[in-house]
Amino acid sequence: MTKITKEAALLYHSQGKPGKIEVIPTKPYQTQRDLSLAYSPGVAEPCLEIQKDPSTVYDYTAKGNLVAVISNGTAVLGLGDIGAMSGKPVMEGKGLLFKIYAGIDVFDIEINEKDPEKFIEAVKAIAPTFGGINLEDIKAPECFEIENRLKEELDIPVMHDDQHGTAIISSAGLINALEVAGKKIEDVHIVVNGAGASATSCTKLYLALGAKKENILMLDSKGVITSDRENLTESKRFFATDRRDVHTLEEAIKGADVFLGLSKGNVLTQDMVRSMADHPIVFALANPTPEISYEDAMAARSDVLMSTGRSDYPNQINNVIGFPYIFRGALDTHAKAINEEMKLAAVHAIADLAKKPVPDVVNETYQVNNFSFGPDYFIPKPVDPRLITEVSMAVAKAAMDSGVARKEITDWTAYKNQLRELMGQENKLTRKLYDTARRCPQRVVFAEGIHPNMLKAAVEAKAEGICHPIVLGNEERIEKLAKELDLSLEGIEIINLRHDRESERRERYARILCEKRAREGANLQEANDKMFERNYFGMMMVETGEADAFVTGLYTKYSNTIKVAKEVIGIQPEYKSFGTMHILNSKKGTYFIADTLINRHPDTDTLIDIAKLSAKAVRFFNHEPVMAMLSYSNFGSDQEGTPAKVHDAVTYMHNHYPELAIDGEMQVKFALNDKLRDEKYPFTRLNGKQVNTLVFPNLSSANATYQLIQNMSETEVLGPIQMGLNKPIHFTDIESSVRDIVNITAIACIDAIVQKKMECSCSKE
Repeated sequence: MTKITKEAALLYHSQGKPGKIEVIPTKPYQTQRDLSLAYSPGVAEPCLEIQKDPSTVYDYTAKGNLVAVISNGTAVLGLGDIGAMSGKPVMEGKGLLFKIYAGIDVFDIEINEKDPEKFIEAVKAIAPTFGGINLEDIKAPECFEIENRLKEELDIPVMHDDQHGTAIISSAGLINALEVAGKKIEDVHIVVNGAGASATSCTKLYLALGAKKENILMLDSKGVITSDRENLTESKRFFATDRRDVHTLEEAIKGADVFLGLSKGNVLTQDMVRSMADHPIVFALANPTPEISYEDAMAARSDVLMSTGRSDYPNQINNVIGFPYIFRGALDTHAKAINEEMKLAAVHAIADLAKKPVPDVVNETYQVNNFSFGPDYFIPKPVDPRLITEVSMAVAKAAMDSGVARKEITDWTAYKNQLRELMGQENKLTRKLYDTARRCPQRVVFAEGIHPNMLKAAVEAKAEGICHPIVLGNEERIEKLAKELDLSLEGIEIINLRHDRESERRERYARILCEKRAREGANLQEANDKMFERNYFGMMMVETGEADAFVTGLYTKYSNTIKVAKEVIGIQPEYKSFGTMHILNSKKGTYFIADTLINRHPDTDTLIDIAKLSAKAVRFFNHEPVMAMLSYSNFGSDQEGTPAKVHDAVTYMHNHYPELAIDGEMQVKFALNDKLRDEKYPFTRLNGKQVNTLVFPNLSSANATYQLIQNMSETEVLGPIQMGLNKPIHFTDIESSVRDIVNITAIACIDAIVQKKMECSCSKE
């Protein structure tokens, strides 16, 4: 784990704009009309509507997506009572987590008040602003009274995350750890070291899951909490045991199945762990130093199932797995509260998620081949993108079923898509691609079957139902790789193109290619040799109709792949060149960029082909092309070199495609700023239109642009998308992720579907 120094932490919080969060407008504000709508006089209208019907506050304001993180700073992390203002960096950090994991906006509010009654009144007074309240870092026992009173007296969700967040995540972990250990919760003996807010809440939730109260021993700083002790708080009295034979942790832990530590570091010894039952479950959650270190616990006995609060060890109990998504589900149903049913729904959703195949992004983040359910993975990782859908949906359903929801969700598929779009995991375009491909799955050949990402993509594409995968490569190596990655190859065809049984097919492909290129110097021997190469073999499968589409590129240089594609598949007869396009899905909209891969220094004729292909491709994706042909000059201001080529290409397009919204040459700022462009150049064909397609003057500028945007923003990039070949041959990048390859596969499938329809239409004519 990277060591965090004092200097680094202070610099992180102070550099640039101090702090970690800011407020940004969500509506236009550039014009006088915008400002009049935002404030006076326009703002009066929603005020009057809310006065007539208070429930419309969710329609006209940010209340429905706004949570207050409120603290008095009396129990901040492991720092104790450091005061309200000193705790502000923590509250800002909580706001950051709400935003990045669940898209929830936060105001952090630090109240300088330790008297519970006055604190409660302050929170109640500001509650109308918010859709929910997250209480944070308030010491026990005051936190119990504060939360209970606010839950009773407010009609919005209130949760003290220090209590319930840890309880929910550790409960999910306990369910799964017990399954791995082969034990039942109603049978196990549990020792809880610590009696604060988190420990009390955790233990109560364990009871709700089926643990027996008589099987639980709780300890505080004085030892085992027994019923004969005096001056016990109400929460401690609830868990007090009648046993008189145990007083210390060492005595309590003997034969125990579960240890839950929410106390202080290094209080659990190796000998204590050795004295526990078989397959002991140890949740050492003190931070930053656990009750026993992971290394010491594993050295004590190999069958221990271990969790800590630290990210550098397996099975981290991390509240961020829960609270953003619990509030997300509560907010989206306008819930009056976060009740026990909603908490239990979150517990089971988190537990169930750990048993499902792990997304590639999680494996990549932690630099492992594949997490799978077991001793080292029984709690989902915080970066798992499925938490937003699985947990939020479970909580929302529980809110509705338990009667605290004021808004019904009826279309759960739409809600799931809404959540994915909210976090940038998916957008309408990619979802439409997948839905279209699923209607008629095509036979797609994946060139590099022994590449982990390519094999994972083939398996995922099969699971998504978008294609029938055919994987090229040595079957033994592929099966070994699949086993290492815990992938099922069911329904996936493997072809070892170099195997003797494929000799007849190689020879047949060679003859077809030789005949096709006979006047271009081809001979049978060379063609035979080429069929031992995956790009030639795979493309010939598509050329002969034995497959519908081909995906390649993870191992091969573009130049070689392009050469093979031209030779085997060929360019569509109406063009002299072919190209590629990348699609950028940004907050400002969808943009199509060409040519990003093929043509290094295009001449005028090539630029014309790229423009025509781009217009065709944009329509393929159900957009009407509005095209800017780019350069560093504007409309003939430089009449030499590259600008002249672009200028001539635009002239050709104007003469031959008068209906097409295309113009140039122009600089990017005029292409994307329609107001500025229309004021300075009102004569353009783009007047009054917003550009969605950018044709660059050369490969360097196009390639650099899409990569720059991809790496400096949250823009999703799809591509490269092939334009102009006779068959659906699509390329990936050496650095392509699994999701990138699956996206390209969906496009390849649709490409094949469209081409078949065109061929069918032509044959009827």
